[in-house]
Amino acid sequence: MAGLLRGVARTAVISGTATAVSNRVSRRQAGRWAQQDRERQLAYEQQAAPPPPPAAQAPPAPPSAADDMTSKIDQLKQLADLKAQGVLSDEEFAAQKRRVLG
Repeated sequence: MAGLLRGVARTAVISGTATAVSNRVSRRQAGRWAQQDRERQLAYEQQAAPPPPPAAQAPPAPPSAADDMTSKIDQLKQLADLKAQGVLSDEEFAAQKRRVLG
């Protein structure tokens, strides 16, 4: 009877140890999987996050009459320089001048 009791006790110890090791491995693996899931979720959220909306810009102010006149004068001066250099003919200069002046 002592031999039978010793065999049963030995089996119980081995079974208990195996169960404890198995549970520890399962918990460790579950922790690793949970960490991987968190990392994947974070990467997905960062990837799927829409870019921030662009800052609102005020529309450009309409040119004032003085600015418009200065711009036209500058364009006419450039055209006159091109004509003086021989790049534009008299006809081309006249056509561009009409375009600038409207």
